[in-house]
Amino acid sequence: MTETDVRVSVADDESVVAVHHEAPSDDWIAFCHGFLSDKTGSYEHRCRRAVERGYNAVRFDFRGCGESDGQFVEQTLSDKLADLQAVVDHFDPPSLALFGSSFGGKVAFHTAVRDERVEAVVTRAPVTYNDAFDEYRSIVADEGECRFDTGDRIDQRFFDDFDAYPFADVEASLSVPVAIFHGDTDDSVPVDFSFEAASNLETDVLLETFAGEGHRFSRDAEDRLLDRTFHWLETV
Repeated sequence: MTETDVRVSVADDESVVAVHHEAPSDDWIAFCHGFLSDKTGSYEHRCRRAVERGYNAVRFDFRGCGESDGQFVEQTLSDKLADLQAVVDHFDPPSLALFGSSFGGKVAFHTAVRDERVEAVVTRAPVTYNDAFDEYRSIVADEGECRFDTGDRIDQRFFDDFDAYPFADVEASLSVPVAIFHGDTDDSVPVDFSFEAASNLETDVLLETFAGEGHRFSRDAEDRLLDRTFHWLETV
């Protein structure tokens, strides 16, 4: 299995680091990590599983995360959308699926509306409605910033941009099939948001809940998630 690191230019002399897991096919899938995550760990496993199923797989760090340039506090949803777009444009597949975990799901949804090459969206515990970040918004309003256990932080700049991307825009425009997988005990992104999104999207939607799983899946649930993901992609 060939894995190639690539540095992709985005803007203002900044770049993101991506890893291409190569497969001898024209099928592609790009993985978008969560808010305080990076491309390592479970994303390496997901990409290797994807290659086993015949997909060229790409994982990358959003700016401010992992090996990519930039400071986390300076990154907005617009910046993350630009990062994913730059990665997709770099490899320029004829078509691809997007897999987004948590906040990466929001990035995947809004990208799928913009990029006609996206043929399917798979999400795990996705951030859909902006209400999911209300706790952070309140902290920023009261204290000027929200600082996380990782040391990363966000301030009002994040929400000024975030509010330009309501999920209603996705509901009105998304036409590709969607799969949503969500743990039913998730206390970070409530599963009710995924039920609401599945009901409001005007496209084909698969929604599956994983009993007893929280925001982070167990290894067994992760393996079942990937089995379901690739089976579903083969049917759409």
